[in-house]
Amino acid sequence: MTAAAPPVRIALLGNPNCGKTALFNLLTGSHQKVANYPGVTVERKEGWLRTPAGRRVQVLDLPGAYSLNAVSADEAVTRDVVTGHRDTLPDLLVCVADATNLRMHLRLVLEARALGLPLVVALNKSDRAEQLGIVVDADRLARELGVPVVRTVGVQAHGAQALLEQLDRPVPPRTAPTWKAPDVAEVLATQQRSHRIVEAVVQEPAVDADPSDRIDRVIMHPLWGLLILALVLFTTFIAVFSLGDLLAGFVDEGFAWLGEAVGRTMADGPLRGLLVEGIIGGVGGVLVFLPQILILFLFILALESSGYLPRAAFLLDKPMSGAGLSGRSFIPLLSSFACAIPGIMATRTITDQRDRLTTILIAPLMACSARIPVYTLLIAALFPGEPLTAALMMSGLYALGVVSAMAVAWVIKRRHRHDHVPLLMELPSYQWPDLRSLAIGLWERAVIFLRRVGTIILALTIVMWALYSTPSPWADRTATPLERSLAGELGRGLQHVFAPIGFNEHIAIALVPGMAAREVVVSALGTAYAMEGDEDEVSGRLTERIAREWSLATRLSLLLWMVFAPQCISTFVVVKRETGSWRQMWIMGGYLFALAYLASLVTYQLTTLLTAP
Repeated sequence: MTAAAPPVRIALLGNPNCGKTALFNLLTGSHQKVANYPGVTVERKEGWLRTPAGRRVQVLDLPGAYSLNAVSADEAVTRDVVTGHRDTLPDLLVCVADATNLRMHLRLVLEARALGLPLVVALNKSDRAEQLGIVVDADRLARELGVPVVRTVGVQAHGAQALLEQLDRPVPPRTAPTWKAPDVAEVLATQQRSHRIVEAVVQEPAVDADPSDRIDRVIMHPLWGLLILALVLFTTFIAVFSLGDLLAGFVDEGFAWLGEAVGRTMADGPLRGLLVEGIIGGVGGVLVFLPQILILFLFILALESSGYLPRAAFLLDKPMSGAGLSGRSFIPLLSSFACAIPGIMATRTITDQRDRLTTILIAPLMACSARIPVYTLLIAALFPGEPLTAALMMSGLYALGVVSAMAVAWVIKRRHRHDHVPLLMELPSYQWPDLRSLAIGLWERAVIFLRRVGTIILALTIVMWALYSTPSPWADRTATPLERSLAGELGRGLQHVFAPIGFNEHIAIALVPGMAAREVVVSALGTAYAMEGDEDEVSGRLTERIAREWSLATRLSLLLWMVFAPQCISTFVVVKRETGSWRQMWIMGGYLFALAYLASLVTYQLTTLLTAP
């Protein structure tokens, strides 16, 4: 019996939009993990596969790069990995090139070939090239490059069979690569060689069969394109807040049932309170937003893989440049409507570091899902029985967040003047999204969100439960349990700070657990008013009490506070991690709290003045 070949470590290298990640997903399936490279915020994806002959292969999906002469953090990591300056040097490079656009992708192949590492070229999207009438002579290309060339289709079940068979062959011994930044003459020589090879191995059809250019005449039109984009975004948010609300209800009911079931099996005491109210209640209160987040990301991933999102970024590049941003900021800011954390993480694709930092600083101003319960509660108290007015008010709050974000970006631009660099990126051809890649992408984002719930939010929930449950030695014994707790004591201290903006003691107390996650503010208000019952009952009674006891000025003031205040400690943590700077984290928190206090102060004082008898 012949022993299986020893394990081999390969790295997938390729331009953005070449289908590299779809090929990675096809090769590794669920056997992959996502983390960050040490010392940087660039994502690393690793997975395992087994070839037809039984060889185990470790696969590293490198960040997309147009050249090894890096101009972004992603490209720098890719260059460092393939040159051995970061991570273990791969045994074999698999350079993925788009067969429908070989002219654009061959330059990176030639740069990789010059490294001297064992190399295989994967002509991806071969089926698409055939449909478009593009003929690539793979054998001639292999002779020109001096390396094996295989055809792959990353979105078909058996589309990597030729590559898997190639991986069963012996891998030549590697030598340490030498690389230096090319000068202008070397770059021109590489381009000329690339053009010569393409002319020799590629036959273009007499008539361009790709409909992308024809579609772009409408999609990229200055007027119709923006209207279509607005319709796409409207459809996305309708799905998030209709279907998302329905699924969130099931999640909420599931955790309520679990809390009741656990509560019935345990004797009353601190441990029961910790499990039922602290862990199950706290984590459930956050997981209820997972369906909305995943639905939003389903749309984002589908639009991105179809080739539409890069075009949306181009459409918005000029309008956003007025605020000092580029079109690349569009996707992170769109993601922030679900949750600021994945939105901030999505800024890794922004090559300009000043644009990236600006996008990080304004991402929390996007109205995330966690604000919806508070918005709904206060708007219902402001406009009872007026659904149209309430809907317009909710839309206005979302618009206020967007306008405020653009205003802050404009201020940052004015302070740090630099010329706007036009957005340059390759526009991929339109294609149907790959369901496998969509499923894996959603799973990755769910894991990121659950990891946040299982670590930061869980720890903060336990801390807040302890503050709720621990009696204060200075409290009035006739007060409610929350008012007698350490959380109540902290809230009463904060009341002096919040008095000028109209917040009473109950609001101040509710904002304390709201620092862990703003979505718990409504339930904390119910607890502060000693209300019991399910969420709908508490919310209904709260609405009535707020409408009866709070002044119009206080209600409006709290609405403005929720628009601007960064009430989510997890956001602070991820800003620190992504920027690598405590200073930037405190700058973000400081300006947002100052903006929230100023907006609430002006709103409260002006409304009080106008409504005074």
